[in-house]
Amino acid sequence: MAANHGSTPAAWAAVVTCLIGFTVGSVGLVVDNWTVFWVGVALVLVSGIVGKVMQAMGMGAR
Repeated sequence: MAANHGSTPAAWAAVVTCLIGFTVGSVGLVVDNWTVFWVGVALVLVSGIVGKVMQAMGMGAR
């Protein structure tokens, strides 16, 4: 297990982006707006990319 438990800028950016994506997607489901739902899904997928890119830039644990 990593000593920092993911307390890196890359991890925080990925988690915050993912939480925003889940929130947007949930709102889209509640108000029955499929476009908003799919925007939320896209944000969740982008969060993984953001985390990996930031890790490659040296802002994450390896």
